[in-house]
Amino acid sequence: MSFIDRVVVEVRSGKGGDGAIAFLHEKYIAKGGPSGGNGGRGGSIILRANSKVTTLQNYRYSKVISAEDGGKGENKNKYGRSASDVIAELPVGTVIIEESSGQILYDLRKDGDEFVVAKGGRGGRGNACFKSSRNRAPKVAENGLPGVTKRIVLELKLLADCGIVGLPNAGKS
Repeated sequence: MSFIDRVVVEVRSGKGGDGAIAFLHEKYIAKGGPSGGNGGRGGSIILRANSKVTTLQNYRYSKVISAEDGGKGENKNKYGRSASDVIAELPVGTVIIEESSGQILYDLRKDGDEFVVAKGGRGGRGNACFKSSRNRAPKVAENGLPGVTKRIVLELKLLADCGIVGLPNAGKS
């Protein structure tokens, strides 16, 4: 098994679910009344430091880490399902760098450190959220916000476990 200390990975967070347009059929409510539910939140990508992981070997061939999209809203004010977050376990001492700008985003220094590298999109609102005293039966709903896609570099900082003791120019070779 070879030692991998630098990997380029693309991360994709999930899109938020769309809001629904629906109407409830009740006797004394104009046009049945709005009952469209909100969409669910998209999944986020979280990078976590773990002392039991020692190399980036797991991410050498998996070049894309992606999360699921949020569920769509439904009728009768049912909210869409929020997607679960994806947690990637990395070794302690990993530096997260944005590939396009070369900017350091975060340094996982301690065991248990977490960094949300790509936040999931927010779910859209259904037509029940747009109801007001002037507009009792809105026919509008929002789409969910898109997720984030970016390429990052995961670089492992290495510490030397050995040293040379002795005076300078003493023939250490």
